Amino acid sequence: MASDCTLSFNLTTKLSTTARRMTIRQAIIAGWTARDVAAMEKHIKELEEIGVARPATTPIYYRVGAARITTADSIQAAGGESSGEVEFVMAKIDGKLWIGAGSDHTDRKVETYNITVSKQMCDKPVAAALWPWEEVADHWDDLILRAHAVIGGKRELYQEGKVAAMRMPIELIEGYNRSQGTFDDGAIMFGGTLAAKGGIRPAERFEFELLDEKLGRKIAHGYNIEPLPVLG
Repeated sequence: MASDCTLSFNLTTKLSTTARRMTIRQAIIAGWTARDVAAMEKHIKELEEIGVARPATTPIYYRVGAARITTADSIQAAGGESSGEVEFVMAKIDGKLWIGAGSDHTDRKVETYNITVSKQMCDKPVAAALWPWEEVADHWDDLILRAHAVIGGKRELYQEGKVAAMRMPIELIEGYNRSQGTFDDGAIMFGGTLAAKGGIRPAERFEFELLDEKLGRKIAHGYNIEPLPVLG
């Protein structure tokens, strides 16, 4: 189908790396994935007080066009009010679950009045490397997400923390399967993000990584953001 997107990935195990092309048929952004339900509810109420609607479910699964997923090292975005956020990524290839890293780049102005539309407006960069789930399952909570942003020519730490802040990949996939469809071959899902240090803000460049200190490896990617003029 024309709406599908085919990308090249490096399937990286502890022993080898194999190049593999994946045709993406479903792209899913999981939101409100925090494990600390009480803290999440407090934040939802804070947002309600400033006019942001309560999510229909927690977690919630936003669908975006498969063609939005990219491994490119630059993207274009309308205006200057979009920004990235590092997330772990899940992908299903040949019946097997793989883990990677990506950035849910989002238009923040549009997000204030329609989150679904804001998700669809921007490309979603992902790193080209993927790890098999079974190699990280036993120490999953120790994996670290980290992002840097280049703002005004200066590289700054933007986000950092363990994936333990979010729900487990299997739990997120089961939730999607119950509510919307089937996470099958060709599906890719973003698993949630961490608070931005210093607040959410745009950048000229965004760099992100997923670290596995136990096995001494990381998945990393970076991309430049080219703002396009908004003329009305």
